Amino acid sequence: MQIKGAERGTNSCFKPTDSARARMVGQRAAILLKSAPDGKAYLLHLAARLTHRGVRPSMRGHLAKPLHYMQDIRATVASEFEQVNQLIIDQLRSDVPMVENVGHYIVDAGGKRLRPLLALLTAAALGECSTDHIKFAAVVEFIHTATLLHDDVVDISSLRRGRPTANAEFGNAPSVLVGDFLYTRAFQLMVQLANMAILENMADTTNTIAEGEVLQLVRAGQTATTEAQYLDVITRKTAILFAAGCRGAAVLSGAEPALCDAMHRFGLNLGIAFQIVDDVLDYEGDPATMGKNVGDDLTEGKLTLPLIHAMRVGSPAEQALIRDAIAARSTAGIKDILAAVQRCGAIGYSREQARHYHDLALAELERLGDSPARTALRRITHLSINRDH
Repeated sequence: MQIKGAERGTNSCFKPTDSARARMVGQRAAILLKSAPDGKAYLLHLAARLTHRGVRPSMRGHLAKPLHYMQDIRATVASEFEQVNQLIIDQLRSDVPMVENVGHYIVDAGGKRLRPLLALLTAAALGECSTDHIKFAAVVEFIHTATLLHDDVVDISSLRRGRPTANAEFGNAPSVLVGDFLYTRAFQLMVQLANMAILENMADTTNTIAEGEVLQLVRAGQTATTEAQYLDVITRKTAILFAAGCRGAAVLSGAEPALCDAMHRFGLNLGIAFQIVDDVLDYEGDPATMGKNVGDDLTEGKLTLPLIHAMRVGSPAEQALIRDAIAARSTAGIKDILAAVQRCGAIGYSREQARHYHDLALAELERLGDSPARTALRRITHLSINRDH
């Protein structure tokens, strides 16, 4: 559940800001109680999340500013954003309880809902959000959520957004199969759009994401990975869905092909910048803020941009340190690695590259007319590289 605001310095509960969110919680509770004990356990977890006492003290200051900042951005398409959230809940319904439990578990984990928000803001910047745009934004979020379920199984991840991953909570098999359910649900929604260009774009996008996953798997543990190879992987795995969401919204708005291409490039560059910063935070971020462990990429054998740069310019001893850690997929030497990454300027270099793609994304927005939605898109672009989680 996305919590829209909080009072600081009190023990009061976080409260939904509208009746729609209250209805969503009620629907989830009814579904989860069908399959105790899993549902009951998760309801206890959700209750803890919804009370101020259930939020770590270190998170209280963090929650206020970013949430209010995102609130301002979402306010541009507030009604449409709520409709997307409700549609996601509605489309998770299944007569198989495990499907609903796993689906709600990961959807309720929160997150920025950045990809559907980009689709809605693109639509608003090009005119208005239609019912088809609402469905399409849900499609984008379902595909993203399916990739998260599959990613966590492949990466053997145990923590995401500050709590156990779905595979840690329910097992690998349910996570994979519910991921498949979300993929197919996304395509069922796309059929309702009756737009072959959208269907073709999203089919190609999903295929590219799968290729990116395989490519990352093949290159895990390879310390010879180049910056170009790294960019290829994050373009396929992450940026392509940002691009598809923006292009798809433009297509549904009836935009000219050149403008659809521009929105694709906007999303692609934004997605690359976003992922580079994600990879920087793996070596610079605060675990309590990020909701995951520092150095997770090491345990997965991923040579991301900070390490690629450190391997390129670091001393022989630093290179050997990183090489051994990647080969062993271990965080045993994480303190020394963090120090090496800082010493050789890898964090600064990586942030410079993120800024480069941020600037490319902003340039594409100049093709849009001035509007609150375009301003919101600019603000999201800035936020993508100026964040702590």
